[in-house]
Amino acid sequence: MKIAVRNVFDKVFTGLTRASIVLLVLVLAVVLGPILYRGSSAVVFRGTVEFRRMQFAVFGHGDEQQIQSEVQQARAVRERVYEIVDEFKKGIDASALTERARKIHRDFGQELRYRQTPHEQYAELRSLSRDIRDRLEAAFEASDKAQVDESIKYVMQYRQDERLRDTIAAEYFQMAGDFQRAAARVDLAKRAEYAEQLKDVEDILFCADDRPGLLGPRPGELQPALVMNQYGATRWDQAKALLDRFLWEEKWVEQEKGKPLVKVKVERAKIFEGTELEPLFAYVRDNVREMLRPRWTFYWRYFFDDSASGHYFGGVGPEIIGTLLLTLLSMLFVIPLGVVSAAYLVECASENMVVRIIRMCINTLAGVPSIVFGLFGMAFFVLFLIPLFDGPSKPCILAGSMTLAVLTLPVMIRSSEEAIRTVPQEYKEGSLALGASRFRTFVAVTLPAALPGILTGVILSLSRVAGETAPILFTAGVALGPVPDSVLDTTRTLSYGSWDIAVGNRISALVPHKQYGMVVTLVLLVLCLNGLAIVLRSRVFRKLKGQ
Repeated sequence: MKIAVRNVFDKVFTGLTRASIVLLVLVLAVVLGPILYRGSSAVVFRGTVEFRRMQFAVFGHGDEQQIQSEVQQARAVRERVYEIVDEFKKGIDASALTERARKIHRDFGQELRYRQTPHEQYAELRSLSRDIRDRLEAAFEASDKAQVDESIKYVMQYRQDERLRDTIAAEYFQMAGDFQRAAARVDLAKRAEYAEQLKDVEDILFCADDRPGLLGPRPGELQPALVMNQYGATRWDQAKALLDRFLWEEKWVEQEKGKPLVKVKVERAKIFEGTELEPLFAYVRDNVREMLRPRWTFYWRYFFDDSASGHYFGGVGPEIIGTLLLTLLSMLFVIPLGVVSAAYLVECASENMVVRIIRMCINTLAGVPSIVFGLFGMAFFVLFLIPLFDGPSKPCILAGSMTLAVLTLPVMIRSSEEAIRTVPQEYKEGSLALGASRFRTFVAVTLPAALPGILTGVILSLSRVAGETAPILFTAGVALGPVPDSVLDTTRTLSYGSWDIAVGNRISALVPHKQYGMVVTLVLLVLCLNGLAIVLRSRVFRKLKGQ
């Protein structure tokens, strides 16, 4: 009966174990699945001609002739966009037109002085130019078409004046004619609304102060200072999001009296209905592919390229290097310290009050928040220990790696201690019986037999060290910077870079693929390091079994 009950319990617990494993796999799939999917879009995506242009200009990747050919073909389709916007602006942008008229007046005065015009004639022509300018400004500010026509008619009466022909002042008449034709096709009473809406349209199409546009800066205009604003949408998913914002405007409206406002989408084309700008929306919608020429791209250089314009462009090459440097250097500290400490606690120390206190401290340190270790590392390594040996009193790789070593040391000690304890006592007794010293017995017999368990501790330590962010905030990490030349320099890491993008709301909203890409790269890097350690552990284990 007891055996039957035991068999039942064995089957129940075996089933529960398998169910737990399946549940764990499902949880991992639910958590990591979306991250892996979105992170893969940092490498595999539909890149536009703007992406290929940026890659060549910033990183030197690609065929210059092919890229230039694509750029020319795309710009040929975009020309119509620029023409429609410019024609529409001639009738509504009063401030720009006024500034242009004033510039013509100033340049005309300089031209007269350059020609050494006699004083009386100079004063007469300057007075005439001022009068024409003022009439044009009155036309630009008028909200009644009759007033516009009257002012323009007054200006045009001087069009045949021989004194103004072939001078800069002749631009007055070209501008007046353009404005009269444009003003005839818009409702001047809505000019302020049109101007505000047009600014939104231009910000989406070209570029705003804080974000790139669909098509990037217009050719011939002054390039923005930020690299991220010097190119249009480099990815097709970005382009589709911008196109949606271009075609639709979100507004909060009151659909029912006394009810909360409701957000609805309104076609922008209807806002400009009956104007010259209305055809622009259909044109962009129908020709956006020709303007951006998207195609599938495998950006394998993502793992090697540097970042540009913050984290907006480029890859994670320096972050991978920094993560590897910190991880491997910290393991150089933690492995010998952990093994030696475990060997002392198992082989040398007796079970007294002091040893029990030491073990209690080790267990306590294993549960201390990582940010506390970061503050300790800054106070001890950065501000005290490294300057004590004439090193720089600043965050660096050396300080960060030692801080991470202290962080993971309790895990390494406990796993090594358990591995040493599992070595059969007969191995040690046989070695001692053959005349070997206790030290030689530990080095030649106990340590090799405990090595698979010690490597398990190494695997656990690797995973924690590579993914930590809080300690290196104070001791080693920077958001942006060059590849370090020595262990006394700061470095970028994958975990720090992901955190930096996350706290920078504007960047994280614009390039979510970059943040997910960093996380996935970190996961893959940890898996690779763990895989190497597991392979090494398997080889050691097979060797110990004589295989």
